[in-house]
Amino acid sequence: MGGANLGPRSLSTIITVAIVIGVMMLRNSKPRPLRIERLWIRPVIFLALLVSAFAAAPPPLTAATVALIATGLAAGCALGWQRGRFMRIEVHPETHDITSRASPLGIIFILVLVVVRIGMRGAIAGGGAIGGVPAAAAADALIALAAGMMMTQSLEMWLRARRLLAEAIAARSAPPQRGTPIVH
Repeated sequence: MGGANLGPRSLSTIITVAIVIGVMMLRNSKPRPLRIERLWIRPVIFLALLVSAFAAAPPPLTAATVALIATGLAAGCALGWQRGRFMRIEVHPETHDITSRASPLGIIFILVLVVVRIGMRGAIAGGGAIGGVPAAAAADALIALAAGMMMTQSLEMWLRARRLLAEAIAARSAPPQRGTPIVH
């Protein structure tokens, strides 16, 4: 039969991921302070993790693996930019405090990546290949995708938050229109 058997370990992983996603969705449903001066920290951390992962276990340097990893990084950057655009950023018109709220779409995307990575675990452990590319290289491409996504998400948010803050400051200099925050 072609059905997948879920062992206790797989089931506990799925339950753990579901709980984590639930907590993330609850936590991210409320606006949180956004410090634009600190948005550079997360991209640097993810870049360091990406370099560390590749230094610890270098991917095979074949044309196919390099292309796959580069494609993963490029796709991650594109998806990160879009995920950053999904983030709701608000600037209080009087205090200029900046808050952000995560999009449920971004959280679902992370969940999909985790599920794909869990699904690849068996192929990686067995040294198998996916589409003629070693499974470990495919996993490296997923790491590059995640790092690219997180780095460009922060960049997009930084650029937009700076613009919104400048607009709020300019609006405060103009005749007052109080009450509603500047949102984008």
